[in-house]
Amino acid sequence: MKQLLHAFVTKKRERGRVCLLIVLAALAAGFWLGPDAAAPVEAPATGTLAGLHVALDPGHGGYDGGARGQESGLWEKELTLQIALAVEAELLARGAEVTLTRREDLCLAGGDGASRARKREDLLARRALAEAAGADVLMSIHLNEYRDRGESGPQVFYQRGGDAGRLLAGALQEALVAGLEPARVRQAMAGDYYVLQGKLPSVLVECGFLSNAREEALLMDAAYQRRIAQALADGLEQYAALSERLAQ
Repeated sequence: MKQLLHAFVTKKRERGRVCLLIVLAALAAGFWLGPDAAAPVEAPATGTLAGLHVALDPGHGGYDGGARGQESGLWEKELTLQIALAVEAELLARGAEVTLTRREDLCLAGGDGASRARKREDLLARRALAEAAGADVLMSIHLNEYRDRGESGPQVFYQRGGDAGRLLAGALQEALVAGLEPARVRQAMAGDYYVLQGKLPSVLVECGFLSNAREEALLMDAAYQRRIAQALADGLEQYAALSERLAQ
C-alpha cells in the first residue's frame, strides 16, 4: 500500500489510475484507511429516497483542518464530520443507501505534511471512492468563512458546465433556504472544484459561516445539524422528482 501511495505522488500521469486501484482494493477489503469508512450503509427498501445511493464527503480531515471557528476554535473538519453523520442518519431513515468518504479524522492521501500535490491526491481519492462505490450523487460537506464576519447563510456550489450538478445544487439550495430560514438568502453558484470534476452529479455544500459568531454557534448545535440534514434530504427528494420528470 505504501508503495502504491508513493507512486501516486511521484508519477503525476498515473495518479488517477493508481488512486482508483487503491479505492477498488479498499472497497473489496471492506475498509478505506479506517474501519468501515467506505462500506455503503444500506437502508430499508422503502422510503422517499429508496433506490438512491448518496456519497457524503465530510470536507477536510487529518492535517487539513479547514476553516476554524472564531469563537470556539473548532476546526471545520470536526463539524463537517458531525453534520455528515447527521445527514447519513436522515438519508437512511428515508430509505437511501449512503457511503461516507471518511468516518474518522483522517486525510485520504499518503505521505506527510501539507502540499498542493497531497491536497489534490486527497480530493481525487474522495471523488474516486464515490464513483467506485456506485453512488448516484456526491455531496461534499463544508463550512464557509470570510473576512467580513457579518457574512452568513448556506450556499451550494456545482461544477461549472455540469447540468446534472446544477440541477442538484438548485434543489438543495432551495431546500436549505426553506428549512433553515437564514438571514442571508443565497443562490446556488457555479465554480471550479476538483472534487466535483467527476462523472457523478456533484455539489459542494457550504452549510454556513464559521466566521460569523451567531452562525458558528448554530453549526455546533446538534439540533441545527439535524435541521441541515433534514433540509438536504428534502432537497434530494426534490432533485429525484425533477430528474424523473426530465427523463420522461
